[in-house]
Amino acid sequence: MSSDNEQPVETAAGGPEQLALIRETVRKAKVPKAKPRTWRGAALAEELPVARVVVNKGVLHLDQFFDYAVPEELDAVAQPGVRVRVRFGAGAHRVREGRREGGGLIDGFLIERLAGTDYAGPLAALAHVVSPEPVLSPQILGLARAVADRYAGSLADVLQLAVPPRNGRAEAKPSPEPLPPPAPPGAGIWQRYGRGPAFIDALAAGGSPRAVWTALPGPYWPEELARAVAATLASGRGALVVVPDGRRAARVGTALTALLGEGRHAMLTAESGPEKRYREWLAVRRGSVRAVVGTRAAMFAPVRDLGLVVIWDDGDASHSDDNAPFPHVREVLELRAAHDGCGFLLGGTSCTVEAAQLVESGWATPLVADRARVRAAAPLVRTVGDQDLARDEAARAARLPSLAWQAVREGLRTGPVLVQVPRRGYVPRLACEHCRTPARCRHCAGPLEAPDERELRCAWCGQGAPDWHCVACGSVRLRARIVGARRTAEELGRAFPAVPVRTSGRDHVLDAVPGRPALVVSTPGAEPVADGGYAAALLLDGWAMLGRPDLRAGEEALRRWIAAASLVRGQEEGGTVVVVAEPTLRPVQALVRWDPVGHALRELAERAELGFPPVSRMAEVVGRPEDVAAFLLAIELPAEAEVLGPVPLPVTDAARSRRPGDPPVGERWERALLRVPPGRGAALAAALKSAQASRLARGGTTQVRIRIDPPDIG
Repeated sequence: MSSDNEQPVETAAGGPEQLALIRETVRKAKVPKAKPRTWRGAALAEELPVARVVVNKGVLHLDQFFDYAVPEELDAVAQPGVRVRVRFGAGAHRVREGRREGGGLIDGFLIERLAGTDYAGPLAALAHVVSPEPVLSPQILGLARAVADRYAGSLADVLQLAVPPRNGRAEAKPSPEPLPPPAPPGAGIWQRYGRGPAFIDALAAGGSPRAVWTALPGPYWPEELARAVAATLASGRGALVVVPDGRRAARVGTALTALLGEGRHAMLTAESGPEKRYREWLAVRRGSVRAVVGTRAAMFAPVRDLGLVVIWDDGDASHSDDNAPFPHVREVLELRAAHDGCGFLLGGTSCTVEAAQLVESGWATPLVADRARVRAAAPLVRTVGDQDLARDEAARAARLPSLAWQAVREGLRTGPVLVQVPRRGYVPRLACEHCRTPARCRHCAGPLEAPDERELRCAWCGQGAPDWHCVACGSVRLRARIVGARRTAEELGRAFPAVPVRTSGRDHVLDAVPGRPALVVSTPGAEPVADGGYAAALLLDGWAMLGRPDLRAGEEALRRWIAAASLVRGQEEGGTVVVVAEPTLRPVQALVRWDPVGHALRELAERAELGFPPVSRMAEVVGRPEDVAAFLLAIELPAEAEVLGPVPLPVTDAARSRRPGDPPVGERWERALLRVPPGRGAALAAALKSAQASRLARGGTTQVRIRIDPPDIG
């Protein structure tokens, strides 16, 4: 296991510069000099009459603390960590003829009480204390400060993510009494991993091991996570588990209840509703519950005596927040592990490049099973190339070749069959009429479409393709090609009329299906768990995931495939997976060998040669062309920094295709990438933050969007 005293290298979470920042639980402005004068003749608190407040203003040039006077009547309740309301705005601290000028009421948090202030004039007073409940601890404040600095954002924005909105009814109810620590659970099924028992024993003994865990396929990972949490609780410490969605959180919660009983953990998910979620959060803050299972926002949960942080499936896009400053769960938990000296576990059936870097750097230890156990637990994976199709060219190009039909027929004899389709609905695309090769754009390899039936156009970059011809056979004739989940379900229903067909997607997600023969058509990430496992699985339209203009296209495709294939019975039980994709591609070969770690290590080596994250630190600056140009002129970058671009972003033609943070419909934006070598990430973030704050302080009305290490650098 990794040593507790070992200092981490600079990964996505930052290095020594970030660790120095996170150890500042409160960043003071100046040494207080004198007690404030009475404001409007009102009596102030006799002791510590100054309140230092962070206000809910996310603009960077106001990313600082402000001093307010504490009226005598608020002395008892105005304690560090409580929510307050203060006057803020033009003239909030100026007094003329006994009346305050300007300033509206705004929410904030009281950080600390002081004996004096360095502000020369009379202080405005706290308007009122919203609640006497201290919801912001020094530990969470320090974490929020470090996250804001790491992502070039403001403290107020991070606190909005870290502290949930208040619910009066939940706050008025007392939390239950804490339960005594449970008995150590033992290694259990962690025996399947070489260093698994040592990891569990270290947690139970009060240690802080750090590990990257590649879980074996099958339904047992929630039980394995529950044992790691139970071992941590047995040492008298707390544990935090963050998963991508509520369905997987419910599975972990069920496993914890089965192992430890009721009342041992809190669930922090959006499905709980605001009142129940806030009540659970308060129980964690008050120390009534020491274990937390939740989705993205739970990464800031105020767990007492934190002993273990866990993230499951760190490659899932749900772990990256869509709100500024766009923090990622993995990096926030790395910061918590480094600051609090607690254990760290990154788990998943696949392996991301960032996870591989943590192991390569020595910051974390790998937890893997031996190859014999992996081969026994994983299903048999076959590709279209496994069958000699040289005599059947149409079958080679077909979306459902004969090998896939054979796998479906054999699987339905013993249980349900999973069919993974990359897109929901119908989603028409064009392909060559002769050989059915997908029609791709010559500029960006995006899919071609014919929106007005008169001209071809790329669905990604918008460029026309008037002289298209098939690169495989030379044909110039096109046909419609359907790849959506709904159309796939209809086609399979006609082919197997006696078999029930069920769909699971964004509009309707199934949690589980019975072990009876059935066809389950699902989009990636919405696959339900089958009782006893699926007998077979089809992974269709691999080109749709592998052809995305994204640095992570191969990694993401492999992660989606392995997640679906992990739900299939093992090879010893006859489980079979058929992937319809080019067999020679690296992600397909990694799936056939069931080697996600090897694929991640090769990707990491290639990114090191190209200088891409996570080896380097990269930031994305997006905005209107004039704003991006002005920002690049104003920023004082480190000497080693490189500027790539700016380049135009594709114009968003329809509101339905927009993602959070995309340009307004029809508006042209540009993107520039800023890259620095390892060890200079903190300097880059500071430069970005300073430039943005300076532009706003000078009266700028528009901001550029800044994202550190953006997930898609295609």
